[in-house]
Amino acid sequence: KEYRRQRQMCIREGIDIPIWKRYLLSVTEAAQFYHIGEKRLRQIVDIHPNGEFYLLVGNKVLFKKEQFEQFLAESTAI
Repeated sequence: KEYRRQRQMCIREGIDIPIWKRYLLSVTEAAQFYHIGEKRLRQIVDIHPNGEFYLLVGNKVLFKKEQFEQFLAESTAI
């Protein structure tokens, strides 16, 4: 709860949260952070329709950072 309150305060004040502290990453942010192309990230979502490592908000894909890192750690090829 404390983290959520701090995040809301940061958003209201226009403070950007560092990418390494975020819970969710957009496709563009994930591509930059993990050095994987945006097209490939979207393909991964299509290949894993029930994946636990992303969240769909309307048409927008957001990657759950910790779960996606676990997915990558268990993968031998992507």
